Amino acid sequence: MNTRTRFVVWISFATASALLVLYACSGDPEASFTGVFTQRYDAQRTGQNRREFILTPSKVTDSTFGKLFACAVDGEVYAQPLYVANSTIQGGTHNVVFVATMNNSVFAFDADARPCVQYWKKSFLGTGITTVPPADTGETGDINTIIGITGTPVIDPATGTLYVVAKTKEPTGYFQRLHALDLATGSVTGPEKFGGPANISSAITIPGSGDASDPNCPGATAGHVPFCPLRENQRSGLLLLNGKVYVAWASHGDNDPYHGWVIGYSAADLTQAPVVFNTTPNGSRGGIWMSGTGPAADAAGNVYVITGNGTFDTAAPRANYGDSFIKLRTAGGGLSVDDFFTPANQSFLDSNDFDVGSGGAIVVDSAGAHPHLVIGGDKQGVLYVIDRDTMTGFNSNGDQIQKVAITAGPACIICGLFSTPAFWEGKLYVVAIGDVLKQYTLANGILSSLPALQASDMFGVPGASPAVSSNGATNGIVWALDTTNNGTNSSATSAPAILFAYDATTLNKLYSSPTSGAGAAGNAVKFTVPTVANGKVYVGTQDELSVFGLLP
Repeated sequence: MNTRTRFVVWISFATASALLVLYACSGDPEASFTGVFTQRYDAQRTGQNRREFILTPSKVTDSTFGKLFACAVDGEVYAQPLYVANSTIQGGTHNVVFVATMNNSVFAFDADARPCVQYWKKSFLGTGITTVPPADTGETGDINTIIGITGTPVIDPATGTLYVVAKTKEPTGYFQRLHALDLATGSVTGPEKFGGPANISSAITIPGSGDASDPNCPGATAGHVPFCPLRENQRSGLLLLNGKVYVAWASHGDNDPYHGWVIGYSAADLTQAPVVFNTTPNGSRGGIWMSGTGPAADAAGNVYVITGNGTFDTAAPRANYGDSFIKLRTAGGGLSVDDFFTPANQSFLDSNDFDVGSGGAIVVDSAGAHPHLVIGGDKQGVLYVIDRDTMTGFNSNGDQIQKVAITAGPACIICGLFSTPAFWEGKLYVVAIGDVLKQYTLANGILSSLPALQASDMFGVPGASPAVSSNGATNGIVWALDTTNNGTNSSATSAPAILFAYDATTLNKLYSSPTSGAGAAGNAVKFTVPTVANGKVYVGTQDELSVFGLLP
């Protein structure tokens, strides 16, 4: 099948309830803004903050908007900055931004103070406890300096808790731990919350005959596959859903053995639920990396992930789901496959390293025949538009879902989507590698086969995962970071990230940050997502949190 062909094929669908907005940064635009508590703004991963009342298209111009200040950090910021409005901290009430770094540190900064004010810093390093050198994982430039906190934390505003996974190297081996920090204190001088941290170790095993042998990962026994703290890369953002924290993993540079994992912990006491799902228990690979995007969730409590290259079972009963969209059922306290979609050419995709899961999944509701959708893109630049009620599984004779080719060039490993679209007011905003920001329209559950609008600024590798700020249905602005010069194997050069702002209705460019001088952002980190909150834009970089806003 020619994956560049634009076509629509649908089968019958069931009806389901309307989407319940799960996070405070979505919903009624008249309600007060409370914060950005999770990666890409909401559990659906739509990338929209509909409660931005200060920044409007008329105010964001090169003469009125720019870099205000920066807060120094101690390592690269892969994680999206998170934001809590009106937080009680150090005897006062302040807006606070939380930043996690590859040096296994979490910072709490005043979101508005100039010069920067740091409220606390929590480090997970200590005597004999270091970050993980990339060479230990076998990778060759995917992460170019140190490995510590990669995935975006998640905040529970109801309990004042920040959950984060840190990866360390210690005298007794490699460890990953889920930490629970008090927002007000960072648990800097006292114990962590809820008896934490939880040790995510090779003691976690699942039944299976899959790839498991590694001298750095003891615990493999016949008929069981262990979690390997060294091999597994916790790149995806964390998901807080119905009292559980869900964490997903993939690989470091496709160095075997590894699998895709989703593990859930009780948010109240960090005990493993037990909620464990492995994408390839009788095979190999199938990582969940999604360019840093966290697992998505719908109103019914289902979790959606997309896997990369790996073993796939073409016939039932299935256990292995490489290159697949997977709907995980959480009802009853477990994690099980409720439905899935796998392209008919999965074998071709797998053998050519064309991960379906190179971009993240977003959950979207739309009027019409297909009201419940999940959308995501792959390395070939193809967007898959899938009905969540009937995902169609695997059909060797051809895919029975809509596919839209975003890029027009020949397929290659770094020519497509290493990013996640944003959705706002029936519009999908996409930035592929070597391409411009494009706007597609979604109507009656069908995505337009051609862009309705497109901007003119070209983005390099890895493209961009845009965000949209608005006051409800008005004053929409699309924000995107050009992180081409991020110093990894896709770019040997480190240079400032470039923040772009576009009118969401017209895609006219409103602003772009300078590439040098005092007004430039810090040096770029790939896959980063800008955080727009309360009149400011927060950008994680290699050595600072760069803060943009309306100039005084």
